[in-house]
Amino acid sequence: QEQLVQSGGGLVQSGESLRLSCAASGFTLEHYGIGWLRQAPGKEREGISCISNSYSNGSPYYEDSVKGRFTISRDDVKNTVYLQMNSLKPEDTAVYYCATDPYGTCQGWDGMDHWGKGTLVTVSS
Repeated sequence: QEQLVQSGGGLVQSGESLRLSCAASGFTLEHYGIGWLRQAPGKEREGISCISNSYSNGSPYYEDSVKGRFTISRDDVKNTVYLQMNSLKPEDTAVYYCATDPYGTCQGWDGMDHWGKGTLVTVSS
């Protein structure tokens, strides 16, 4: 069974850090782009970061609100993608999802074909 298994969410205070992990099971991430999306209470889901596969030359994408604070990385040997979140703010509170881009190049959010179940990140002020 192909699935993405997420871990690393939790409750932190403003200014602290968390690292989210997204591990693929039953398939390899090598050719996929991997995105992180989040959905805050009462808001639509938004894509915040994406990393293309190693065969592409694109730089990771960051949405403006997380740029400079979040870092996406991938370890294809471990079949895992990470989202390091620093200087967290209360407005980062959301359920975070990872998802795979079968085209590998992070050109859009609509075609994501594997989804993690989501992990809750709560940032208190």
